[in-house]
Amino acid sequence: MSKKYLRQRRTFSPTLRKEVVRLVESGKLSIAAASREYQVSMTTIYRWIHRYSTYNKKGAVLVVDKDSQTEKLKQMQQKIAELEQAVGHKQMQIDYYKKFIDLASDEVGEDLKKKYDSAASSGSSTTKKKSPGQ
Repeated sequence: MSKKYLRQRRTFSPTLRKEVVRLVESGKLSIAAASREYQVSMTTIYRWIHRYSTYNKKGAVLVVDKDSQTEKLKQMQQKIAELEQAVGHKQMQIDYYKKFIDLASDEVGEDLKKKYDSAASSGSSTTKKKSPGQ
């Protein structure tokens, strides 16, 4: 015959509740992790957050204005257009410099890309310093 145990009614002190809220707000614990660790339902933790949090007050209303969202969207689209224009300008410069190097290579008779394109240094080798008298 199995014994059924009734869960005892527990009360948590306000200091412990505030500590749990602080841990959740700081990101050290998620609500689910706090629920498991303190063996409290997530609903109870949400109630504690609404009661003790400095950021999440119960009944706080966030007003979203359509005009402000539209204005923000227009600003973001304008910024995207400016960035695309800047990228296009830089690409044109790169194409210009490549063409210039190709024409200069033809003029000189050597492949300047191969001649002046050096491998990137890994920085691991040591260099010898010249003494002041050399």
